[in-house]
Amino acid sequence: MSTDKDASTGKEAQESPEPRVGPAPDGDPRFRPYRHPAAGWGAAKSVTRFLVEERALVDGPRAIMRMNHEDGGFDCPGCAWPDDTKGLHLDICENGIKHVTWEMTPKRVGREFFAAHSVTELYGWSDHDLENQGRLTEPMVYDADSDHYVPISWKDAFALVGSTLRGLDNPNRAAYYTSGRLGNEATFLYQLMARELGTNNLPDCSNMCHEASGRALQASLGTGKGTVDLKDWESADALFILGVNAASNAPRMLTALADADRRGAQIVHVNPLVEAAATRTIVPHDFTDMALFRTTRTSTLNLQPRIGGDMALLRGMAKAVLEKSASDPRALDHTFIDRHTAGFEEYRALCEATPWEELEHQSGLSRAAILKAAQVYEEADRSIVSWCLGLTQHEHGVDTVREIVNLLLLRGNIGREGAGPSPVRGHSNVQGNRTCGIDHRPTEEFLDRLAATCGIDPPRAHGLDTVGTIRAMRDGEVKVFVGMGGNFALAAPDTPATYAALRSCDLTVQVSTKLNRSHVVHGRTALILPCLGRTEKDHQRGGVQSTSVEDSMSMVHLSVGMKRPASPHLLSEPAIVAGMARAALPDSRTPWDWYIEDYDRIRDTMAEALDGFEDFNRRVRLPLGFRIRQPARELVFLTPSGRAEFSAAPLPDVVPEPGTLALGTMRSHDQWNTTVYSDNDRYRGVSNLRTLIFMNRADMRERGIADMGPVDITSTAKDGSRRFLNGYTAVPYDIPRGCAAGYMPEMNVLCALGDYSTQSDQPIMKHVRITVVPGT
Repeated sequence: MSTDKDASTGKEAQESPEPRVGPAPDGDPRFRPYRHPAAGWGAAKSVTRFLVEERALVDGPRAIMRMNHEDGGFDCPGCAWPDDTKGLHLDICENGIKHVTWEMTPKRVGREFFAAHSVTELYGWSDHDLENQGRLTEPMVYDADSDHYVPISWKDAFALVGSTLRGLDNPNRAAYYTSGRLGNEATFLYQLMARELGTNNLPDCSNMCHEASGRALQASLGTGKGTVDLKDWESADALFILGVNAASNAPRMLTALADADRRGAQIVHVNPLVEAAATRTIVPHDFTDMALFRTTRTSTLNLQPRIGGDMALLRGMAKAVLEKSASDPRALDHTFIDRHTAGFEEYRALCEATPWEELEHQSGLSRAAILKAAQVYEEADRSIVSWCLGLTQHEHGVDTVREIVNLLLLRGNIGREGAGPSPVRGHSNVQGNRTCGIDHRPTEEFLDRLAATCGIDPPRAHGLDTVGTIRAMRDGEVKVFVGMGGNFALAAPDTPATYAALRSCDLTVQVSTKLNRSHVVHGRTALILPCLGRTEKDHQRGGVQSTSVEDSMSMVHLSVGMKRPASPHLLSEPAIVAGMARAALPDSRTPWDWYIEDYDRIRDTMAEALDGFEDFNRRVRLPLGFRIRQPARELVFLTPSGRAEFSAAPLPDVVPEPGTLALGTMRSHDQWNTTVYSDNDRYRGVSNLRTLIFMNRADMRERGIADMGPVDITSTAKDGSRRFLNGYTAVPYDIPRGCAAGYMPEMNVLCALGDYSTQSDQPIMKHVRITVVPGT
């Protein structure tokens, strides 16, 4: 149950009960601390059980042998961790196998299913049950009179989209959302369609995840991406992993961590929760270790700052390095600083003026702990700092990522082997989406090149991001929402506000593989357009097509499906984009049909339009593809000064007010983004429970809350409005005092639409201000 309080009236409005997320529990909720290695036999057992449940004992193993292979394989539709560079034949993980098997299910959702179930009925189903019905098989349109989805031909579906878009009085009345699963070729066509229509309203999942990383790296280094590749990970002396639950979010990182430990590298994990990946592992494709149950460490030091305290830790490390340089000049790389940076003296003065007491207070760590991390950094010749949403989904996310760069610059850890910044992207092609034009704030250089290559006059005004799109839909300014993949209704913040916004639209269009919440929270008219999955063969006039993706370290490679499509009525994502574009732009000179006949033609155009994609078709067919050039890696900094820029941002106050807690939302292990496979979270020891909140036991005792006792949670937004989740279960956990954690998307309701970072415009889902009291 959720409510929110209108800030203007002060009245609390009760929402209708939200459907439960996750499958029906198969037993009583249980919590037992997890004390086993990450991956290993636990992962093997989980995968086997999942293959059996999904009836994929033949297709599953076959897919495993083709996933992430350069010789005609398909790219895992899960995370964006790079493919192995050493020819590994099983470059896979538990969550990747689950993700692929979930897509390859033999279950089908066709017209008979929709005829049997109204949308009102489906809205009451759990999100697990919606997706678990199987693959969508044909286009459907919502019929308001019957409250059912009914079949519609592709021709009529495209005509409906086209006529609605042409009927808008302003092209900015439409928004075009993208999830990270969309391939580069479809991405390029999608942004081309939107800009030819006249809008830069291109919100994407990056607006909710790594927007802060891109803005910070652009400001500091002149590039919106990390500078390292997987070979750098293999040669670094020290790895600092901040705000990352690698065992669930990027499980193949475990291989890199285990390799680092074996060669004697230092591995420092920084996270309020000590996750399974920060302890030890058995890498499943290491058959000797599996047979002998032999574990490998994945960390040499674990630090647990308070939520939001990472910036204070990083500044403390920098302060320690600067203090050390007074007695040992080698602690700093003076030559690098003098030749390649700007703003060093101002930053030095800022660090010197920040007292240790304040750094301890804000980080939640002792001076001794900060100095220990600093010592690891000082003694390493080559250091990589890697991070994920634990750093970005905060008000000060941009400043924190810039503080990472500050620390790296002090010792010249940019532009050389084994060193640099390395953001961990979540979805498989989220970085490629941005590279190929999904950007509501495009640069003039990008638009000029697009105009010259494609012969269009793209709009120059910035468009709407995710939060802006929700507000505009709610206020009636955006009338059409098109979603390419993902589950926008659940992924976005402030669930009631997002639902209301989608329902205010004249038309919502969802391009999807499986049924999800965004199909039953829809506009007055709604279309479901089913597309091919990453595992399926894409037959076009020119033969079986390949698509490309970009991983989180800027490697671009091809992906080719292996299976027969789930239905003969499915279209590829590029073909769906082209169909909508033809209908919406009848006078367009863009050769949409010609592009779809052979995706090499799209790539030839991309080679002209996109910086770094020159000779695209040849280079993408090289072993492992090609890496997009990163100027900062070559010590070319495309900043106003032409140098890497130190940041001198003030330290934020992240200490919770008395009686309140800082809440960070996160995934469970048996979950990928908004897709929930079960109510279990093996790595955190939870069974049959998702409506929970992890708390420090002392915080629980202070509030009179029993272990596994019921609690009610209230969040207070910046504007003073409140949101509630009642009947949750408090789980005692090793987390700093004043901090709490729980699962998204259930807890997204607590993050108000107005609670977004003024630095990045990201919803601050990792720093929600809450109070918790015993429930009834």
